[in-house]
Amino acid sequence: MSMQQQIYSKLADAIACKHLNVINESHMHSRGHESHFKVIVVSDKFAGQRLLQRHRLINEVLKEELANHIHALAIHTYTPEEYADQHGEVPDSPSCLGGSKFDSE
Repeated sequence: MSMQQQIYSKLADAIACKHLNVINESHMHSRGHESHFKVIVVSDKFAGQRLLQRHRLINEVLKEELANHIHALAIHTYTPEEYADQHGEVPDSPSCLGGSKFDSE
């Protein structure tokens, strides 16, 4: 299973998503490793939660991947209403400044 599929599966199992998208952005940064991702998670679970609480949930679900495989993870979390207000648009991921443990390979 690819890292992209693994991230998708873990998030889908942990959170009742109305919309879930995992985008592999490694080609823009990495030297052939699946290490840079953007996740877009839309869930009613986020209602009443601050951004930090939402991100902590994502980080907890992907704890093992973040510790061992992922160099960069752009997280975009929305309630269905917030996502509709955004018209399904999410910000671009920031540029990678390097420093990946994979750079020395």
